[in-house]
Amino acid sequence: MKLFPLKKYLKITDFKKDYFYYLFDTLEKLNDNKLKKISDLILKTIISKKKIFICGNGGSASLANHMLCDFAKTLKQNTKLVPQIISFANNLELITAISNDISYDQVFSYQAENLCEKNDLIIFFSSSGNSKNLINLIKLAKKKKCKTISFVGFDGGYLKKKCDLSLHFPIDNYGISEDCNQIMMHLILQFLKQSRINQKKLKKSIF
Repeated sequence: MKLFPLKKYLKITDFKKDYFYYLFDTLEKLNDNKLKKISDLILKTIISKKKIFICGNGGSASLANHMLCDFAKTLKQNTKLVPQIISFANNLELITAISNDISYDQVFSYQAENLCEKNDLIIFFSSSGNSKNLINLIKLAKKKKCKTISFVGFDGGYLKKKCDLSLHFPIDNYGISEDCNQIMMHLILQFLKQSRINQKKLKKSIF
């Protein structure tokens, strides 16, 4: 696993050079076979009209909500794909109620108990892969026979080991880890969208 930064930088241009190096180096080592399987599973879930749930903490929560926005709006445009997509990080009132009255460790699993069904898909965004509320959710997902995908950094943690499919970016840096996860979200979204648009509409479509 790569560590960055390992020294102090006095010029932002020098920092940028190394930041980009570690970002691109991490992305280039992506497991293409797993990427294909993840893309295929997301498409299969949408076509079969099963639900997709997304979650994450902190910056990864914003990635979950960003994915909700892009897949619910952009993927549907000029395609016949109608994703049923829900972010467990999107309801502040419910999240704070569960945190305050029950436990923050259950903010995702408590929601999933009411909503998730067999063959639904749960997508996890995480840098460490070890957040307690994500671990509780994946345990519930197994009981409910939901499919699971994780996008993780650092050493991958619990999620890398327990999810059905996992894309692991071995970089010990939150910013680069989250950059990789967001790039994967956009990459899969745009790939699926362009694959379902006829050639005439493709040329007029904005991605």
